[in-house]
Amino acid sequence: MTARLTLAIIKPDAVAARHTGKIIAHLEAEGFHIRDAQMVRLTDERAESFYEVHRERPFFRPLVSFMTSGPALALGLNGCTAGQLPQIDSQHGERS
Repeated sequence: MTARLTLAIIKPDAVAARHTGKIIAHLEAEGFHIRDAQMVRLTDERAESFYEVHRERPFFRPLVSFMTSGPALALGLNGCTAGQLPQIDSQHGERS
């Protein structure tokens, strides 16, 4: 049986601020295991598809613009579910 992975994304502002290492350290300290990592630069089409559920919401276009504004780091984690992921302040690379 293949283990299920949870997708975590270190967003463009945190990557640009060079907080990737701090965020990964937080995740590992919380007991999460990184099984896959890939630096990605989302296209408008891919971001729109990923956030399709929000298409009719007023924040959809700004969200797509933000997520396509620079590289992001996609992580495949196990040992957790999305609700257990710590929220990290992208301005400071610290838990909020």
